[in-house]
Amino acid sequence: MTATPDARPRSNRLPRHERRRQLLDAALEVFVERGYHAAAMDEIAERAGVSKPVLYQHFPGKLELYLALLDESVDGLIDTVRTALRSTSENKQRVGATFGAYFEFVGGRGQAYRLVFESDLSNEPAVRARLDRVQFECAEMVSQVVREDAGIPDDEAHLLSVAMVGMAQVSARYWLSSHGHITRQAAEQMVARLAWRGISGWPRSEH
Repeated sequence: MTATPDARPRSNRLPRHERRRQLLDAALEVFVERGYHAAAMDEIAERAGVSKPVLYQHFPGKLELYLALLDESVDGLIDTVRTALRSTSENKQRVGATFGAYFEFVGGRGQAYRLVFESDLSNEPAVRARLDRVQFECAEMVSQVVREDAGIPDDEAHLLSVAMVGMAQVSARYWLSSHGHITRQAAEQMVARLAWRGISGWPRSEH
């Protein structure tokens, strides 16, 4: 097979975990550039500088490779939101930190956020389950704070939280696509202020 112009040189034998990381990094580039359906295992192997048999030793198929990357991205966003919520006990600052977590995520390594927010494989049950999980878990973490602070029922708290994380996701993606005409700090503060003005309208629970 003729090497593509951006193919990397064939690499020497690596420890298994390092080889896996190398393959995942190459796959992320290809999936982001081409989408799942147009991505080819041949190109991923070539991009990683390995033979196809080496790639298949680690991942039995393209879907398994995609799911491994998606799991990393989903877990990364959940951890980032959890860290933001735990970073302060002051609710206004929590809102700002949570929105900051989404901006941090979309600006992260290799545009991995596109697998979570722009997947072209969302009808695949295994993919859909992971996308639903990240939406639910992030909203549920926020809703726990809303529920405890405002003293409103679980369903209402969760709905408000879904709205807030949806706002964070869409605004962060828009900011990234606008090529930095607004600084990240300014963008985070603007949308966090909007969200805080809304959520702070609920009276604080005495409990």
